[in-house]
Order: sequence, then structure tokens, then C-alpha cells
Amino acid sequence: MEKDDAVVLVIDDEEAMRDSCQQVLVREGYRVETAADGESGLRKVREVRPDLVLVDLKMPRIDGMEMLKEITALDPTIVAVVITGYATVESAVEAMKCGAYDFLPKPFTPEELRIVTKRGLERRRLTLEMEALRKENERMRENFVTVVTHELRAPLVAVEQYLEVMLNEMVGSVTSKQREILEHSRKRIEWLLNLVNEWLSMSRIQRGKIVERLETVEMRDLLQESVDLVKPQADEMNIDIKVEVPEGFPAIEGDKDALSHVFMNLVSNAVKYNHEEGSVRVRAVDKEDSIAVEVADTGVGIPEGRLPFIFDEFFRVKTEEGRRITGTGLGLTIVKRIVEAHCGNVKVKSTVGEGTTFTVLLPKTQGGLGPACEYEPDSEFEASKS
Repeated sequence: MEKDDAVVLVIDDEEAMRDSCQQVLVREGYRVETAADGESGLRKVREVRPDLVLVDLKMPRIDGMEMLKEITALDPTIVAVVITGYATVESAVEAMKCGAYDFLPKPFTPEELRIVTKRGLERRRLTLEMEALRKENERMRENFVTVVTHELRAPLVAVEQYLEVMLNEMVGSVTSKQREILEHSRKRIEWLLNLVNEWLSMSRIQRGKIVERLETVEMRDLLQESVDLVKPQADEMNIDIKVEVPEGFPAIEGDKDALSHVFMNLVSNAVKYNHEEGSVRVRAVDKEDSIAVEVADTGVGIPEGRLPFIFDEFFRVKTEEGRRITGTGLGLTIVKRIVEAHCGNVKVKSTVGEGTTFTVLLPKTQGGLGPACEYEPDSEFEASKS
């Protein structure tokens, strides 16, 4: 930050202090504004948006601590330095908690003022550069998401459709060997599409757009729809899926599309990681202020040592039975983020060779979403001994 561009605001009820600070800093090439009290100081902060504020702790009406809070709320990148003749360790600690960058006890020398001002403005410069980089990174990410959506996903969908046309012999008959190659190609395209779709979901989540619309969600309908979408996959493996939702089961508030993604993913996993002719049970339980949905399978199970990592991005459990199963390693991460955005949490219990049960706990009403949740939800892991 060039000196000619830097604006320093001095807020102090002592005229001599304001004048002396102004003279020292103007000689250094800074633009300096002054204010005699907290009220006029806040007006100046709003008007000129200074890079650095020197603020006295002891002032009439609005004191320095209150000023620090107001400045931080208005623009957290503004660097605030406390100047006071009543310096104590306690006041210094409190000032830092209120957002002060540094503490300059009176009386101080012109050189001390120059040093703390230079250091504070360097902090401001670095903060603004980091913020600019963060915004540029976010812009590049959003542009990349757009590219992925339009330049990658669309042609993949087109290729998948062409393969379906050929497999259905709508453009001529195919030999058994050709069918085998086409089917293999179709599965690889399907895997790529799943990867792209889940990556897009993760990008939306990272932009804070997990839960975009609250509505009344009937759990019986939602769970049945999720199961119906996975039914063809289950029929191929002769897996029996049962949905148990008591009559009159309460509705909840939530984003229906996001919650549908949660349960479709869990049911799909319960099928994929199951044995031939196995079973999946989806059961809803009313728990007064919340509801629980269990998705239990009779599949390969998860080793106890892997349970703490299953919600990590791109993590996949590597077992002999699971080698035949393709996946992106993002599904459970997305499940966890969506559930937590609804102020809920996820539990998992598993026994190797016998099966896995995921339990999703959700409040019936949303007092707030994401950061507004009343508690910090943590995923809990319970593993039976294999």
C-alpha cells in the first residue's frame, strides 16, 4: 500500500494528541483525518473508510472499546491501534478481544508512532491482498463449475444416450461382443457422470448453497421416492428393500431436493455394498422433537478402523468385496454436509460381513440453517466387533 493512498484516522478527545499525531503522520506522506470523540469518529469511519484508526480508550459517550467493536462490525479489514494513558495488561487483552491490532501506551515517541503505523498498514495491505485472492479464487471456481456443467456434462450425457440407442438396437443389430463393449462403455460414462454431478454438488455446498428452500417434507413420500429410484439397481441383484414408516408419521421442515439426495445416496450404497439376494430396510422413527431414519443393509460391512474416515472427501473403503464397486468417494461427504445444514447428524454402525446401518437424525423444525444451528452436530461412529 503506497503512503499517498493510505488514510489514517486519529480519534482522541485531547486536541494536542490529535495535532501531534497528525503532524508526524502527514510528514510521512499519509492522509490523516481526526475526530474529537467516538460519535464523530464513527461518522468519519463511515465517510472516509480509513485504512488504519488510532483510537483512544477513554473518551466521552462512546469509549474506545465500543469504538473497536463498531469498527470491526463495519469493516473487519480496517486496522485499529489503541492509544491510551491508562495502559494495563487487562485493558490490552480486552482491546485485542474487541478487534485491536496493536496497543500504544501514552506517552509515545514519534518514532514509535511511525513504526506502529507502518506495521499496521502493512497488515492492512496483506489482508486486502488475501481477500482479493480469495474472491479471485471463488470467481475461478464458479467459472470452472460453469465449464464443467456445459462443456463436460452435456457431451457425456449425449454419449450415454447414443450408447443406449445402440444397446437397444435402434440403429441396427449388435453382436454379443459388441454389446459387451457397449455395456462396458456405458458403465464408464455413467461413472464419469456421477463424478461430475457429485463434484457439482460439492461445489454448491462449498458456496454455502446446500439448503436453498425450506418446505414441508412428508417423510413417507420422500423415502419411498428414494427407494423407487434405486429399485432397478436392487432388482438386478435380487435385493429386497422394505420401507417402514408408521401411519401419521410427522412431516419435517427441510429442503426436499437436498434430503432426497441424502436418502437416495444411502439406499444406493446399501444396495451396491450388499450381497446377492440380500436385503435393505429403511425405517423411520418419531423421537418427539426430531425424527430418525435408519438405512440398514446385510452387506459387506465396514472395518472398524475405517469408520472415522468414511465421510472424508474422496475416501473409499478398500476391501476385496468392494473392488467390483465403482464410486467417487464424495457421496457420504455430501450426505454429511446436507444433514448438518439441517441441524442434524449422522451415525453409522457396522459389522464386517454382516452389514451396515446409517442413522440420520433430523429436527422436525428448522430454527436456522447451517451456522444458525443451535448446536454443532458431530458425526458419531459406533462399530460392532467383526
